[in-house]
Amino acid sequence: MDVLWESQTQLTVRQVGGKLTDRDLAHTTVMTVLDRLAKKGFARRERDGRAWLYRAAASREAYVTELMLFALDQAGDRSAALASFARRVSGSEARVLRRALEIGGEPAGS
Repeated sequence: MDVLWESQTQLTVRQVGGKLTDRDLAHTTVMTVLDRLAKKGFARRERDGRAWLYRAAASREAYVTELMLFALDQAGDRSAALASFARRVSGSEARVLRRALEIGGEPAGS
């Protein structure tokens, strides 16, 4: 997914494999993983002649947001989990959270 998230364009299986230089992966392995990512909805693909072109279905941030919401759903007490999380973020992260809450809390049309 890192390769797809970092790319500004759609990539073929060969291009994805070429960017995974730290691993010795067979072309068929890369093809299988990309196919599975597409079937699970993490990647989108479209035909380009005989090849498939792949891209991330959503941004890394959107994916992490879903992970965080899933984790929050697992908490017995969502409020306690949120409070614990808020106490552990850095000062700059806390400022980002405050700004996001202020923006999100504005009535439509403000």
